Order: sequence, then structure tokens, then C-alpha cells
Amino acid sequence: MEIIKEETLARVNVQSLTQFVGLAGLATALPFFIHWQWLTGPIINAILILVLFLVGIRSALVVALVPSLMALAGGLLPAILAPVVPFIMISNAIFILTIDWFYNQAKNSGKGYWLGVMLGAILKFVFLYLSVNWITKLLLKKELAAAVANMMSWPQLATAVLGGLIAFVILKWLKRF
Repeated sequence: MEIIKEETLARVNVQSLTQFVGLAGLATALPFFIHWQWLTGPIINAILILVLFLVGIRSALVVALVPSLMALAGGLLPAILAPVVPFIMISNAIFILTIDWFYNQAKNSGKGYWLGVMLGAILKFVFLYLSVNWITKLLLKKELAAAVANMMSWPQLATAVLGGLIAFVILKWLKRF
């Protein structure tokens, strides 16, 4: 039994685990403390990218699910917007998958990174805008639906690109590029 425990512990990358727990914890806690989309959005998007490059795609996809739930629980998203949370989760996954795909296609280059960030931000924005626009029209009054659709449109594009910039600076500092 001792041998199995030692082999299991040997396979766990403590640095990756620490990075995952720290970044996931930050992504979980942030929406409870900061209720301003223009600060929370770029930081969360940067965290998603950092988890992707520091820990891996699977971990990044797990973390992509957390912030929208916490934004709802923390009050950044009003309770009436609970039905849009799955769409936010999917848009975060689209963002991460796009960055990963373009980065890998470009043979791990800065060009692939920026192409992934820009196209990922655009795809995230388009998906989120269309899906939130559709669901809010079904569930909310016209005036509120328009305000929600605006919140989930171009600010998402901008905060995703800003998150890409923040993550790039941190990854450069960590010598990952």
C-alpha cells in the first residue's frame, strides 16, 4: 500500500497543483469582492489564460465554469440573469479552446497566442451576445433585456482582449514566451 501512495504522489505535479488551486481560488473569490465588470472581466479572462498555459487545457476548462457561478452568487450578476450563466460558461470555454488551438497551430508562437486571443474574444463576444440576446428576450421585459444584452456584448470583447494582454505580460514575466 505504501508503494502505491508514493507512486501516486510522485505523479502529482505539486507546482501545477498549487498554480491551479491558487488561480481557481482567485477566480472563485474575485466576483465576491469586486463588482465592477471592467475590473473583474479582464482579471478573470487573464486567470483563464494563465491556467491554460501554466496548468493545461483541462484545468482551464474547469476554471472557466466557476467565475460565472460566483458572479451570480456574489451579486455581480443579478439573480434574474441566472438563466444566462450556462451561456457565460460556454463562452469562456470557447475563448480558452480558441486560444489553445491557435497557439498550438502556430507552433507555440506569440503570433498564435494573439491570433487565439483576438479570435477567441470575438467568438466569445458573438456567442454570448447572440445567446444572451435570445434568452433575455424570452425571459425579461424589453428594456431590461436590452440592458443585459449590452452588458454581455462589446464589454465582453474588450475584457477578453484586456485579459489576454494581462496574461501575456505575466507569462512573459514568468518566461513562458
